[in-house]
Amino acid sequence: MTTIETKDNIKHADFAELADRLDSSENIRSLDPAGMYDKIYHFPQQLEQAVEIGGRIELPAEFGRNFRSLIVAGMGGSAIGGDLVRSYLSDRLRIPFVVCRNYRLPDFVDENSLVIVSSYSGNTEETLAAFDDATKRGATIACITTGGELGKLAQRHKLLLVKLPEGYQPRAALGFSFVPLLILISKMGLVGSVDDDLKELIRGLKSYRDTYSTETGADKNPAKLLAIKLYNRIPIIYTGPELTDVVGTRWKGQICENAKALAFNNQFPEFNHNELVGWNVIEACRDKLVVLCLRDGDDHDRVQLRMSIVRDIIDKLHVEVINVLSQGDFALGRMFSLIQLGDFTSFYLAVLNKVDPSPVKVIDYLKEELKK
Repeated sequence: MTTIETKDNIKHADFAELADRLDSSENIRSLDPAGMYDKIYHFPQQLEQAVEIGGRIELPAEFGRNFRSLIVAGMGGSAIGGDLVRSYLSDRLRIPFVVCRNYRLPDFVDENSLVIVSSYSGNTEETLAAFDDATKRGATIACITTGGELGKLAQRHKLLLVKLPEGYQPRAALGFSFVPLLILISKMGLVGSVDDDLKELIRGLKSYRDTYSTETGADKNPAKLLAIKLYNRIPIIYTGPELTDVVGTRWKGQICENAKALAFNNQFPEFNHNELVGWNVIEACRDKLVVLCLRDGDDHDRVQLRMSIVRDIIDKLHVEVINVLSQGDFALGRMFSLIQLGDFTSFYLAVLNKVDPSPVKVIDYLKEELKK
């Protein structure tokens, strides 16, 4: 189980009242009509289903060639699966792997590139434009989607199509955007078998989740404790540049979308060369800030030293710093131990904020405006 460390007393001034809200099943059900909690709790089962989907992938003949670059085109929850695969395989892949969040692909994409177009809905504007760009450049294309326009294009062009189950918010379908992509890359021979890591990952997440469940009281539940700490504050999430880099982005996105609250993230050591200076003048907002440092045992020694020094710097400014430590003895398990805690925390923060975690009305409004 992921652990948290803080020099301050973990108990918020209004701990008892906030804990009662998080420990009330009736309160949670009333705020979660679409069942976001169930999707978070049953994420290990989603991974199992995603493994089955990945196992059914049959590679076309053209996937046996030697590609010179690998690109995942996607946005939001569909793209972050590609980011996590890239981060997880960064020390094993021998060709460039890029995640493109844009209408246009990088200029190097050509007939020697494999472009995997990932859109959960199949109707993402930017991703469909990237599909057209890949077609014009003669790249080999594979599609991961529930259907929509992307599914139609894949069938029309007789492309490799990985069909996903419907009924999820894209951010809640992380297993579907991550696992089939990882298995596809493995089946192509770009990395070795990932079967054992996926089995162990699922086992581990099943063993951790009851600690974060609604039935576990706030005084013993790290996800509820963190949500209470983040309530009415703006979290700034810092990570290392390797295994946890994308995890910090996931935490930020989940807090923004599920809890409808602002969050920001950055990475060591880069932010030590610029953002750190911005901590100099914070008097007006000090009480509204909290720092989450997502730490992994395999962080570079110098990164770990930087994390300790920066914690002391921010402590002296009277802003709380909470270390969140990954758990597990293999990379994939440690990565997802942090993701699991972040997902539960964002849900409980939504409960404290008295908002339904599922809808993202402002994004829906933006999409409708773009159609005009």
